[in-house]
Amino acid sequence: MKKIFFSITTAAFLISCSSSKTETVNAINQVAIDLVNVKEDKVQVTVKAPKIKTEEVIYYVPKIIPGTYSEDDYGKFIENFIAYDQKGNKLKTAKYDDNSWTILEANKLDKITYWVNDTYDIEDEHEIFSPAGTNISSDNFMLNMHGFVGYFDGFKETPYQISITKPENLFGATALNDQNPSNKLDVFKLNRYHEVVDNPIMYSQPDTTSFKIDDMDILISVYSPNKIHNAQAIKPAMQKMMQAQKAFLGDFNATKKYAVLLYLSSMQNDANGFGALEHMTSTTVVMPEMMDKDMLEEQLRDVVSHEFFHIVTPLSIHSEEIHNFDYNTPKMSQHLWLYEGVTEYFANLFQINQNLITEDEFYIRIEDKIKQASQYNDRMPFTQLSKNVLQGEYKDNYINVYQKGALIAMCMDIELREASNGKSGILDLMKKLSIEYGTQKPFKDDELFDKIVAITQNNNIKQFIDTHIKGQEPIDYNHYFAKMGVGIGTKQVTAHPFIKQQQYPLISIDSEEGFIFVLEDVELTDFFKSLNLKHKDIIKKINGTAYNLTNVYDLLNVAAGWKENDPITIEILRDNKTLELKGKVKVSLEDLMGYQVIDNSKENLKNAWLKG
Repeated sequence: MKKIFFSITTAAFLISCSSSKTETVNAINQVAIDLVNVKEDKVQVTVKAPKIKTEEVIYYVPKIIPGTYSEDDYGKFIENFIAYDQKGNKLKTAKYDDNSWTILEANKLDKITYWVNDTYDIEDEHEIFSPAGTNISSDNFMLNMHGFVGYFDGFKETPYQISITKPENLFGATALNDQNPSNKLDVFKLNRYHEVVDNPIMYSQPDTTSFKIDDMDILISVYSPNKIHNAQAIKPAMQKMMQAQKAFLGDFNATKKYAVLLYLSSMQNDANGFGALEHMTSTTVVMPEMMDKDMLEEQLRDVVSHEFFHIVTPLSIHSEEIHNFDYNTPKMSQHLWLYEGVTEYFANLFQINQNLITEDEFYIRIEDKIKQASQYNDRMPFTQLSKNVLQGEYKDNYINVYQKGALIAMCMDIELREASNGKSGILDLMKKLSIEYGTQKPFKDDELFDKIVAITQNNNIKQFIDTHIKGQEPIDYNHYFAKMGVGIGTKQVTAHPFIKQQQYPLISIDSEEGFIFVLEDVELTDFFKSLNLKHKDIIKKINGTAYNLTNVYDLLNVAAGWKENDPITIEILRDNKTLELKGKVKVSLEDLMGYQVIDNSKENLKNAWLKG
């Protein structure tokens, strides 16, 4: 999972419990979801039960799902739960908690029915991350299946057949293969409940594109309510990115089919948690529809690449806690540094490795992670953070898995590169671990570190693990950068017209009126001073184009491309009076402290690290 925080808005893999002895080889869960007869923004689900021999059985809807680091209680969105025998008589049921229902006389059970409410239009009432949520509307159904389908106690490992009755004009985008040729009914067959949760489906009017990378089929489906974006338009950027990812991974085994389900939110009684949630063969992505094409592609590059790299870990390399995931009594692994940290590191490293970003841009990203990591408890052992990430102070620090977790992976990579004279790094380690384990062979949580030390034969790696992952000692990042000839230095960069020292935006958004205004108590840039823009000025138009909340990203992108002495006209509102300011663009240079090459004698080793 990766969350994106925009200035205009405001995954943990859990787990464990062996299968019950009540499971039988021939049992099957038959699920029917009706997307046609929607009532009060709810859909009905019918589950024909496998043969149950016990007097009682519990039906569970997940409390928590992989990748979210959050106990979200999806059962709260279930209503009117009814159990029936084969004659259509109701059986007695009792709701045990938010996520489970006990069915009495279960040996007579034929089926259960219930209604599901969605999460997108009531996001102010819960904390479910939007890419893990659900949507029910006339033109879009986001079926994150954990919100619609549960499991009978003892039958989580038995097969599922899911039949979905749908409007004929909607297409169900998914990595699954539809077993039914009808345009009114889709049928999917899965081996166990984990596969149900792991395969979201997005129904909307067809807006898809596809391409092939080596032997892997990629499907992209876009839902844009106001038709601002479409799949074909973003295809070139996505194809370039995913080809680069595959080139970076090399011979690492990947899935044969991968689906990207992109939901673009209108932000009006709609999803407002932006980012993505990974699955074995797909990812669900939620972004604001108002973003311009360049900004959307930039965010997709970072977010989707992170989720795609989860095919390495934890999907190919994971502990028993993840393999035997318990959706209602979560048990955490201690290796979030691996699952999220290594993944986030790869999502940045591959971009410099494949020439999608410059070396300076890579260092800026790493420096930003160091700054963000400093906001969290730097002496909290990462293994403890991982094991207890759902609780108290550990939960408050979980975002650090994307910051310090990635930095941990970087430092291990540097250690491995130095020890091998540049020949191998952390990607090579991941490949060896995937061969040792793989998708169907989990490791024991307490044994992974010993396995890593055995594979690498590197005492420095053992010391790093003991000191900085299991231990409380903060990492001296300058020490590791120095191994690659990189250190802190000063360089001149072209400043953004609206930004000072690349940190402090000089515009903001009035959330009620949607105006863009010049902030108070900030130093104005040379651009602002040259045009006599003042604090509290409201920017209405620039060169004839009106700007407000809905297209502020367009303004920032356009301004980044302005050249010295370009003519410019700005219409502003000052003290309730409309004024027109005319002049020429003033571009400033500023000194910026940051990481850069300071020791050219390490050039070959540094290139091996960044370019592989």
